[in-house]
Amino acid sequence: MDMVRFIDFADKLSGFFGKAFAWLIVMMTLGMSYEVFVRYLLNSPTPWALDVSFIMYGTLFMMGGAYTLSRGGHVRGDFLYRLWKPRTQARVDLVLYIFFFFPGITALVLSGWKYSARSWSYPGGEVSINSPAGIPIYQFKSIMVLAGALLFIQGMAQVCRCILCIREGYWRQAAEDVEETEDLLIKQSNIAESDAHP
Repeated sequence: MDMVRFIDFADKLSGFFGKAFAWLIVMMTLGMSYEVFVRYLLNSPTPWALDVSFIMYGTLFMMGGAYTLSRGGHVRGDFLYRLWKPRTQARVDLVLYIFFFFPGITALVLSGWKYSARSWSYPGGEVSINSPAGIPIYQFKSIMVLAGALLFIQGMAQVCRCILCIREGYWRQAAEDVEETEDLLIKQSNIAESDAHP
């Protein structure tokens, strides 16, 4: 598989998982809305809401990491970085991926595997000690391994992007699949103006 095809594969894989797990936002909203309703209107709070909200938010955060990386959405020191030529950016990125990103992600996968295996080894699986409901958390710890593996794959694609940028002098961007609301409103406004003044 050549580098361009691998980049495309990794971007699609990260996009699939990122978008699939984004639905947790809807589930969190419904769960917290229910909790607010029963807590303040019925004076009958649930014993599970806090733990479930932590688990869903943590899962969303971790599973969105590879997708965010593929779309260039992580924070960086842009005040310097954006002034550099693409080849310089790519060289710096390549060094940072090799010496910092991959060791960190490898540590995440290995420690996540250890925590996950221990959590699954308990009879019936590990449960949270923070709530009386005893919410299962062994599956949540497994997400660390999956998220780390996805980040590792996407990191390899980013390294391929760096190598291609060093060779070609420009960045290969991921396909645009999400657009900011502000950008959509500006486009709609421009279309409306052009239709009004042909």
